[in-house]
Amino acid sequence: MIRRIVPLAFDSFGVRSMATLVETDDLTVLMDAAVSLAPIRYGLKPHRLEWQRLDETWKTIRQHAEDADVAIVTHYHYDHHDPDYPELYKNKTVFIKNPTQNINRSQEERAAVFLDAIKGNPKKLEVADGRSFQLGKTLVTFSTAVCHGTDPSLGYVTQVSIKSEYEKLVYTSDVEGLALDDQMSFVLREKPDILLVDGPMTYMLGYRYSYKNLERSNSNLVKIIRKTNLRTLVLDHHLLRDLDYRARIKPIFEAAEERGAEVVTAAEFCGRKIEMLEALRRELHAKYGEAEYKGEKRIVIEE
Repeated sequence: MIRRIVPLAFDSFGVRSMATLVETDDLTVLMDAAVSLAPIRYGLKPHRLEWQRLDETWKTIRQHAEDADVAIVTHYHYDHHDPDYPELYKNKTVFIKNPTQNINRSQEERAAVFLDAIKGNPKKLEVADGRSFQLGKTLVTFSTAVCHGTDPSLGYVTQVSIKSEYEKLVYTSDVEGLALDDQMSFVLREKPDILLVDGPMTYMLGYRYSYKNLERSNSNLVKIIRKTNLRTLVLDHHLLRDLDYRARIKPIFEAAEERGAEVVTAAEFCGRKIEMLEALRRELHAKYGEAEYKGEKRIVIEE
């Protein structure tokens, strides 16, 4: 069975990340172990409270990484992989998004840097796209490469299914709400009990994310809720950069209530307070000022 699901760093924690640890009866899997901040939001640089949370969550990721047997990299944006800490992948089986196929130029270049950085650290390195791996009693299945959101220029990601006995979790990576049919079809095929989704990118609604794609995303997630026995839907990441996120996905809450499922953020899943620090950056600067953060202060880079 799946013993534990531990969100390590998410946007509802105050950072850009989907880092997650999954523990089954015989395997511990670390997915997308990285964390970042928006370099600019509302014309403002990160507030010192964001820097503090970045360091806190990165420390948490590193601590939990020590327990992992498997590490997964679903794509090569810097909030999903970290080439500057190759030791994180040491003595692990590492599953990666194909670094040369179904990939845009930016991520292909980053993949090459990452693979060079971790050379000699993994116990085993496998290209994962479209493959399944039986690891003891745990089955790890990867989708074929699907679009990062709805724009192929942003590259592609692999979705992940982890099954232990009769319980299954699906992690979508950066699909921005499952607006496309091939993104949704993997979830419908896998029929998860627990689904971790990068929600629609509504903080850029009408600019880089269309109202039509929001409608598709809501419709597809409602369909998943109604056609599967989904117990818990965790919606986070891009969605939690929008202070009005609950209103944007109202049909999903309604469908889940009808089916007796729950819809939560990663923070709520952990029983902790939602802290949308990026979305609140203007308020943080206005209330607390711009005093320099004195901690580790890792580099802030675009996804």
